[in-house]
Amino acid sequence: MTTDQPGGGSWQMATVSEIRQETPNAKTFRMTLSTPSRRLAGQYYVVRLTAPDGYTASRSYSVGSAPDDPNQIDLTVEKLDGGEVSVFLHDEVIVGDELEVRGPIGGWFVWSATTPAVLVGGGSGVVPLMAMLRLARQTGRSDLVRMVVSVRTPKDLYYADEFTGSETTVAYTRVTPPSYPRPAGRLSASDLVPLLLPDATAYVCGTPGFADSASELLMGLGQPVESIRVERFGPTG
Repeated sequence: MTTDQPGGGSWQMATVSEIRQETPNAKTFRMTLSTPSRRLAGQYYVVRLTAPDGYTASRSYSVGSAPDDPNQIDLTVEKLDGGEVSVFLHDEVIVGDELEVRGPIGGWFVWSATTPAVLVGGGSGVVPLMAMLRLARQTGRSDLVRMVVSVRTPKDLYYADEFTGSETTVAYTRVTPPSYPRPAGRLSASDLVPLLLPDATAYVCGTPGFADSASELLMGLGQPVESIRVERFGPTG
């Protein structure tokens, strides 16, 4: 049976089948769902941990994998100091463990690979955008997508080996790789101008400060406010 509920469906168990180190502070957990779920690029899942005494803690994590396989999801998790869920996932979870999850959730910050999209991510905000980019590449519609991600240094870049091709750009704010053509600095209008596509929807994901700044840059370049979709996040652990 395959669920198809944009509201998230019910809790189910998912088995961790692979763990990849993305950066020094981020890991991707590939999970096999006990109940396959169709989803859209940009949606997220909630992970819930339950202690022996019944105490629970849950956190929401965007899916980074393309929605082509209803049996598996990739959740990329940043380890946050003192984080109840992220620290447990990083320090305790191994391949073969089962985790309780619920999803997919979200029906607004999603993309179906049928219309142009400008993707603007800050740090770990790249995760749901990567699902969109991967979907575009898998369906042969890379022409519909342009993506820029802003990170501090090369070691902070998630999915570094996938930032190839004319549809992707990285804006390093502190340190750049050797001989990198763009000097280190904050995301600017000049970074966004080459990405703008006619009749595109812009998807912005990052911290509140980054999301507000990126949205203002887009609007200043003529991107209609009604065609900018924003997902903000903060450290919740």
